[in-house]
Amino acid sequence: MTAPVTVPSRVPPLVLIHGPETVLIDRALAETLAEVRIAQPEAEVIRLSAQGYEAGQLTMAASPSLFGEAKTVVVADADEGGEAFQNDLLAVIPDTEDKLRIIVIHKGGNRGKKIVDTLKHHKARVIDAPAIKTDRDKQDFTVNEFRRAGRKATTGAVRALIEAVGNDIAELAAACLQLVDDTTGTIDEQVVLTYHGGKVEATGFRVADAAIAGDAGEALRLLRHALGTGLDPVPIVAVLAGQLRQLVRVGSAGSGRSADLARDLGMAPWQVDRARRALNGWDGPALGRCIQAVAAADFEVKGGGRDPVYAVERAILTIAGERAGRR
Repeated sequence: MTAPVTVPSRVPPLVLIHGPETVLIDRALAETLAEVRIAQPEAEVIRLSAQGYEAGQLTMAASPSLFGEAKTVVVADADEGGEAFQNDLLAVIPDTEDKLRIIVIHKGGNRGKKIVDTLKHHKARVIDAPAIKTDRDKQDFTVNEFRRAGRKATTGAVRALIEAVGNDIAELAAACLQLVDDTTGTIDEQVVLTYHGGKVEATGFRVADAAIAGDAGEALRLLRHALGTGLDPVPIVAVLAGQLRQLVRVGSAGSGRSADLARDLGMAPWQVDRARRALNGWDGPALGRCIQAVAAADFEVKGGGRDPVYAVERAILTIAGERAGRR
């Protein structure tokens, strides 16, 4: 029987995937394993978790196989391992060689930091998987998703897609992939609306934009449409609060380039520009009254009141009425 042909792998013996973002962790692991398989198709992949780890598991997994086949050991949740796990991993790290690779996933934090430091000391390949939390993070992630696929997307398209999908990064990545697979050319806002128009219109962002612009009728129409499509009042109130806070933050930040303010405030540049346009006709006291109204609505929609829909409507009417100092 002819032995399988292998080629030198570019994957080093030690790999550290470091950070809490699940989408980036899964992607980094899949790409690393695919790279290993190209060089060593017959390599055995052994998966372990630091959760529920029993002493000796890693030592056994990392030991040479009877026939000398290559092994790749994937260790998940290294930040949650106990003393036995840490001791075993630290003992195995210096002994890795060409036929043994260890991929360690550590979600960050101080627990298990010695593992991270030791891997870096031994020249591990480090792949960062940082949290995607702020609006700026989501914009950068979305733009990069299209760039990875060799596609261009307009700022309006990125904004519309984020507003349509919300905070679920896995869903955002899937939405980007769908647009890449199903369309050609530059992805613009109209393309996004074609695929996600119902979601975009139904989100609290459209409701908030209309209310902040002083258009009570349109805000209430969009609210009823959103509720009719199954959107809960709680996230709508959360968006109202978030949009008002953005106005306060941008208004308090003074002048300056949008890109600079966006970086300092953890926002996307287009959000700074939109907030600046929306601030026309607003003053500090009016925004303060609106924030109080939304806080009251938040209490009611979370069980403190009898009619959550009425609570949201009242907050919207307050916001629209406060526009340009009208009460």
